[in-house]
Amino acid sequence: MTDRRLWSYQDIAAHIRVQPGTVRSYRKHGLLPPPDHVERGKPYWYADTIRTWVASRPRNRNR
Repeated sequence: MTDRRLWSYQDIAAHIRVQPGTVRSYRKHGLLPPPDHVERGKPYWYADTIRTWVASRPRNRNR
């Protein structure tokens, strides 16, 4: 089943347990996948896009 809900910076931050500013920084530094949708200049990602990205990220040893 595909999860096509659109997630904002805040949604992504809650999912990976960081502050929204951290997610913005990830995007600024090219660490996030490109947005799936942009509305009024604000980027959004499908939940599945973010889950795939999270699964592919190297794990932090201290977490």
